[in-house]
Amino acid sequence: MLTLKPSCECCDVDLPPETPDARICSFECTFCATCADDRLGGHCPNCGGELLRRPRRPAGKLARFPASTERVFKPQGCPPTA
Repeated sequence: MLTLKPSCECCDVDLPPETPDARICSFECTFCATCADDRLGGHCPNCGGELLRRPRRPAGKLARFPASTERVFKPQGCPPTA
């Protein structure tokens, strides 16, 4: 089951479970669409993997299988914006 991390590792913007703007790699590193596209070129800075849209968990399943509340913020791993 996906962890559904609550924020972008680059800019720390909130990424609630229902957002279509979350991107993940196969290791579930999590980024917002803006950072994934503009800063990272669609590739994870941690593993080099492809960043794809994170699936959304059905609202009815979130009560039993909640999203994570643990934030991961690693701005040093993201290139600066131009």
